[in-house]
Amino acid sequence: MKKLVTTFKLFAVISVLTLTACQDENSEIMQEPVASKVSAADLKKEITPGLKVVPENVQTQINDSKKNLEQYLNNDLQITGITVLGKLSTQKGIDISQELISDRDQFTAEGNILAPETVKVGKIGTLFSGDQLAEAEKGLKEAASEQIKTGTDVLEISWNHKGEQFTSLCFYNESGIVWDNVFAGLVMMDARGTTEVSPADAQAKVASKWFKEWWTAKWLWGSKRGEIGYQITIYYSGSTVSNVDVSDWGNISLGKAKSESKVTKRTGAYGQCRYALGLCTPTGSLSFNSSNFSVSFSGLGSNVVSNGTKSLYP
Repeated sequence: MKKLVTTFKLFAVISVLTLTACQDENSEIMQEPVASKVSAADLKKEITPGLKVVPENVQTQINDSKKNLEQYLNNDLQITGITVLGKLSTQKGIDISQELISDRDQFTAEGNILAPETVKVGKIGTLFSGDQLAEAEKGLKEAASEQIKTGTDVLEISWNHKGEQFTSLCFYNESGIVWDNVFAGLVMMDARGTTEVSPADAQAKVASKWFKEWWTAKWLWGSKRGEIGYQITIYYSGSTVSNVDVSDWGNISLGKAKSESKVTKRTGAYGQCRYALGLCTPTGSLSFNSSNFSVSFSGLGSNVVSNGTKSLYP
């Protein structure tokens, strides 16, 4: 009986020690500092007063964007006002800007306004989820980090999307707007592309002929933002092709682009090439598969991808 009592006391002591340890551990967990979420108010503390009126070229970009949104989206998305905040003056301000831009509670947009059914507007955490959300946050932060520097000016744009009011941070310099979540996510783009052929040349001993095709993405205000394309050139005498050249290109501001091409038939009755092209806004990704010679898009965002074969005859 005495042995049983002793065992019970030992068990009780162990239980008390275990409970105390758990309480201490929980207490430590509760005391761990929680990372505070940055806000626009925090950013404003890192901004110094600048010009009270935006430069003429920035105002023109905003005005032209208003017109194109009205024309193509029938006022579903409107710019309702702007507020000049000032100039980024510290590294902390830059860090806060990047955090705010990629924060899942901030608004963003995606889509091609020439195809209104593709346009989506909402909070980052609503439009994206899972791996796509992580990829979107990373893409936004990386793209913004390349554009936002000390000395960049900041204004706040007020928007109305089908009755829902929100604001976005717009960064600009003397050359114009360099970042805004909505401007960065929306494009104007003709998915059909543009083609051009070489003029006839009957004087050359060895004749040549070329064909060019490209796709252009524009900013909301209408100026060129990016382009993908390829050009095939054949050299021939009579009806026989003796050689073929092909070139490709891809570029976009605030986004990603890929381009690949190769000759698949160099001599004979015709010349032929394959091409793989793609461009997208920061929240998506592009990858090239060499085995089937194609570019593919993943994630969410405005994009155009074109894979194909082009034959050119003398």
